[in-house]
Amino acid sequence: MSAMATTMLSALPAEHRGRLMRIARDVAFPAGARLFEEGGHADRFWIVRTGTVALDMHVPGRRSPVIETLGHGQLVGWSWMFSPYVWQLGAEATTPVRAHEFDALAVRLMCEDDPELGVSVGQWVGRVLAHRLHAARTRLLDLYGPHGGGSP
Repeated sequence: MSAMATTMLSALPAEHRGRLMRIARDVAFPAGARLFEEGGHADRFWIVRTGTVALDMHVPGRRSPVIETLGHGQLVGWSWMFSPYVWQLGAEATTPVRAHEFDALAVRLMCEDDPELGVSVGQWVGRVLAHRLHAARTRLLDLYGPHGGGSP
């Protein structure tokens, strides 16, 4: 699955995108800013407008490897969707970033109130989650597996 297939623009119908965008707020992060830490409370998420965000994973005794780098149109954070709402990765702005920020509780309530929206958002986040799981597996095998272990 390509990263492009996981963008909000490609994943959600225009009506659902519009409803979500009405509650978005514009935010900016300088290069080096941490958006969230693995294990922290996941209470928001972002869609990158400009810049790049690196997702990283804590590996005991080692430097946290970058699992994936996200850019324009991509979702930063999926842990807000599933209880117990705890970040499964960390995220850092690798360049100055401008993004749309969404309050997770507000989006979850919108999804509860409108089951069609809930299905669309759930399928989108599910595709992102599947993509991230594959990216994490591949990256960790490349770093720590037998030589060439992460290649398909």
